[in-house]
Parts: sequence; C-alpha cells; structure tokens
Amino acid sequence: MIPRELIGTAEIPGGEHLRLIRHGDDFVIMIGRNELMNTRMRGSEEALATMSCARIAGRKNPRLLIGGYGMGFTLRAALAVLPPDAHVAVAELVPEIIEWARGPMQDVAAGCLEDRRVHIIEEDVVDVIRSRPASFDAILLDVDNGPDGLVREANNQLYSQQGLRAAHAALRPGGVLAIWSAAKDDAFARRLKTAGFAVDEIAVRARGNGKGAKHVIWFATASLGGRTFPRPTPDQETAYVP
Repeated sequence: MIPRELIGTAEIPGGEHLRLIRHGDDFVIMIGRNELMNTRMRGSEEALATMSCARIAGRKNPRLLIGGYGMGFTLRAALAVLPPDAHVAVAELVPEIIEWARGPMQDVAAGCLEDRRVHIIEEDVVDVIRSRPASFDAILLDVDNGPDGLVREANNQLYSQQGLRAAHAALRPGGVLAIWSAAKDDAFARRLKTAGFAVDEIAVRARGNGKGAKHVIWFATASLGGRTFPRPTPDQETAYVP
C-alpha cells in the first residue's frame, strides 16, 4: 500500500483547515474527511473552462474571472483555448494554494501561473465580483462543493439572490456565469433564472476519459439585447454526458 504524506496545511478564512496530501504520484486536497479535489479527476474542472470559453468564442480581448485556483485544471484548460489577447483573473483567498502550486505541485501547474495573460488576486471572489461591474465576459466559479457552502459558510453569499445579481452586474452583456457543483440542485437553478439569467445545465464526468461520477455545471447567460449566445455544438462540449 502506498502511504499518504502530509505536505502542507492551510487555514480557510472563516472556515476550516485544508490539507495537501501526496499519494504516490497524485495529490489530494482535503477538508476534514472530505476529499475536495485530486489530480486523478479533472475532467469536470476542465469542462468548466472549455465550455465557458466556447460560449464567448470570437470576442476580442476576452476577460475571465476564475473563482478558486484549486489545482489549476480550470485555469490551464482556459489558457489552452483562449486567444493571446485574453486576460484571466484568478481570485484565490487562501495564499497557500498558490504557494503549493509554485512549490510541491509545480509540475501539475505546468507554468500556468507565469502565463502573461494571468493575474492572481488574493481576495475573496465575492469582493472581486462586487467591485468590478461590467468587467467580465465569463465568471467561472469552483470555490466550493456546489451552492451549499461546504468549505466555507461565507461562500453561501455567492449563491444567494444578492450574490447572483452581483455576478450578473459584473458581466458584460451576453457574458456567462459558470458554476461547478458536485450534484444537481433544482432550487439553485431556479434561483439563477430569478436573478435574470438564461440557464443551461450540463452534466459532465469527473474524469476526462468520460468515466467517474457525474458533476453539474450551470451556464447562466446574461441578457444581450433580448438574446443570448447559442449553446456550443456537441464537438465543442467533449465532456457532455447525455
């Protein structure tokens, strides 16, 4: 049996402690007994990026906000498809997460933090959203286990009516708010619609090979003169689960 090695710990402001664990060639980030993420399952985090970018394809100087660096899978996938003139802000509240990416997990990060299109903001994504009206073409949120504040109770404000309206205001016309979740939440989907979004709910697999548990991504599009951008074609949504 391969032993697990504790690499580091980090305190979440207003929350619990994170633990970075190495298990052979893999890394795991845990909170309590809950496994938040690992390097084996990245498919849905990558889909969060690729599907969001497909929805804003063709825009000049696209500006994205990613809430939560995690293990960098969403950021790396976004950089792979975004044009050279893109700007990607990553709001990460826990500085140790970035330190781990530049330290023991630098091979996983693969230089994404040094990409000239990337700007790291050590700030709560809630505050970033509220302070930057009409600034982003897409906001990608993967800061918790879904709209239930597992990691940090304060994350619930992101998913409240007030938080969703703030996100709507932070988007440019036709912009997309994409939210990752470990499971379906019909009440939250209705809340998105009440906040003024056109909502597209997509099931994706946890693994990039189309296997693993099903996760959910909501793509909520802000209005654009009475219309919204079309849903991408199936070949653009390679992780789509019928």
